Amino acid sequence: MNDTIRLTGVRARGNHGVFDHERADGQDFVVDVAVEVDARVSSGSDDLADTVHYGVVAEQVVAEIERDPVDLIETLAERIAAAVLTHRAARAVEVTVHKPQAPITVPFTDVSITIRRTRGGVLPDDRTEEEE
Repeated sequence: MNDTIRLTGVRARGNHGVFDHERADGQDFVVDVAVEVDARVSSGSDDLADTVHYGVVAEQVVAEIERDPVDLIETLAERIAAAVLTHRAARAVEVTVHKPQAPITVPFTDVSITIRRTRGGVLPDDRTEEEE
């Protein structure tokens, strides 16, 4: 069973990108996070210590966006995933980093990367954690 705590649209300003103007001027990044937990534990105990505190996760996401710049949103997504997986109750995480102001020369709505990471590493989409 996969129970999920989901945060959608966490927004912060960062200076990530390969171009000098992205590093100098910065831009908004939007992040969605889905954390796989076993909610039976926390729902049975009714104790915040038995789950992933989504307020803390939101603060971690913002801190990762605002910290030292990287070239790729892939790197930013990895940083965020690693931070989320520090929570004891987090079994896996899916992170989507949106870069809606990416320097693209044609009209577009969004650019994003989505990654999924588990405590044991990356799983192909067709495998479950038990098969790891």
